[in-house]
Amino acid sequence: MNDEPTMTKSPIQSEVERVLDAMRPVIQEDGGDIELVSVDEAGNVKIRFQGACVSCPSRAMTLQSLIERNLREYVPGFASVTAEEA
Repeated sequence: MNDEPTMTKSPIQSEVERVLDAMRPVIQEDGGDIELVSVDEAGNVKIRFQGACVSCPSRAMTLQSLIERNLREYVPGFASVTAEEA
């Protein structure tokens, strides 16, 4: 029997992960990646850019035009997304 505690994800966190996973191949094509840091109960999402995205001059545009747009469209209850520094 496994004695490790199981962490249940909120429905919004599961949806955010699903949307980020769908976008990940596009971001990885350019040598980058994104990590989900947190999702709070109010729908605020924190991500962390990785790889080539860390120093990419277009990451602010990626955050707004790709990530935020898709989260807003596909995740009910989404409020905002911000990027933490690596």
